Amino acid sequence: MSEHFFRHEYGRLVAMLSRRVGMRHLEAVEDAVQAALMIALETWSKGTLPDSPSAWLTRVAYHQVLDELRRRGRGDRLAARHLQDAAAPTADAPTALLAGDLGDDTLRMLFACCDDAIPVEAQLVIALRTLCGFAVHEIAERLFLSEANVYKRLERARARLRALPFELEELSPAQLGARLPAVRSILYALFTEGYLSSNAAQPIRRELCDEGLRLAEVLASQPASATPESFALVALMHLHRARLTARQDASGGLLLLEDQDRSRWDARDIAAGLAWLERSAAGDVFSRYHAEAGIAAEHCLAPSFAETRWDLIVASYALLERLAPSALHTLNRALAIAEWHGPADGLAALDGLDPPAWLAGSYLLAAVLADLHRRCGHVELAARHRAAALAAAPSPAVKDALARRLRIA
Repeated sequence: MSEHFFRHEYGRLVAMLSRRVGMRHLEAVEDAVQAALMIALETWSKGTLPDSPSAWLTRVAYHQVLDELRRRGRGDRLAARHLQDAAAPTADAPTALLAGDLGDDTLRMLFACCDDAIPVEAQLVIALRTLCGFAVHEIAERLFLSEANVYKRLERARARLRALPFELEELSPAQLGARLPAVRSILYALFTEGYLSSNAAQPIRRELCDEGLRLAEVLASQPASATPESFALVALMHLHRARLTARQDASGGLLLLEDQDRSRWDARDIAAGLAWLERSAAGDVFSRYHAEAGIAAEHCLAPSFAETRWDLIVASYALLERLAPSALHTLNRALAIAEWHGPADGLAALDGLDPPAWLAGSYLLAAVLADLHRRCGHVELAARHRAAALAAAPSPAVKDALARRLRIA
């Protein structure tokens, strides 16, 4: 069984069992699901797989949480009785729909994690940990946080989720709409971690990209969340996934965009991405996902790196800076300007940039400065920034890619 299967099953089972026993038993549910997965690994490695691994896991996790709730106090025994009265769930059992026809349990749980009473910065952390199975260090790396800060946000979010009613009430269309931007942000973070992982052993984790795209497509197919922004998010994911195979060489090292074999890009993903992008153009809404999908489309449609329409990419990054201000967008715009007008103009675009603390200490800023100074012939400055970038690289794969890119003659 693949890591993707177990990660998907973890999120599905946590979501399904939490809906049945109530969010106040979330930690018991997580423990039960983890135990079921460990039993599966031990059992399946010794013999043949069951006919339906998902149904097998569901039954085991169900009995694990039932036993745990019975062992606890009176209130938890009542929850166990409620769970037993509902009958053991199966992997294929239909779920009751939210008011907006949101039928996927995992997606339903994402909306629960985005409860208005949970601080926005904690919503993403609890969703990535509980539903996506991210380790604390992965969340910290992806969100530019300390691990201690991640733990604090987790506890804050869990406390709020435990206070939710015994059964998750239906969310109104207004509540779904209010939480939708946060849900999209979580799916975006899930896909991004797969596209460039903080995991030292796996620079690309396709299973995370696939799961992020699956949930985004479910989101975009539901009446309550079928919006231009959701369509643009799906487009972005397809266009990025199209290049996954070509982003690694034969030894598993990361390849930069200009070094990739474009014949290996997935034409079906590109076509799907362009179709979703066209669909997202309906109406007057233009979001960060539209801008990012437009940039990804330009890269996918360019015959070569040199023939890329850098002027349009620069314009898109300028839009991004207005829509979702971030020093990362400024860095990317500077790199695009360097391809369009030359590295000196790219450096000029960074004049006056006051990087936030999380960026100032990361490899990203140092790598961009090293690259632009190297191309301008500023050998000493390039060497200094190169050393800083290599020292701060989050994984061996990223470090190797930077070393190749920033090599000084």
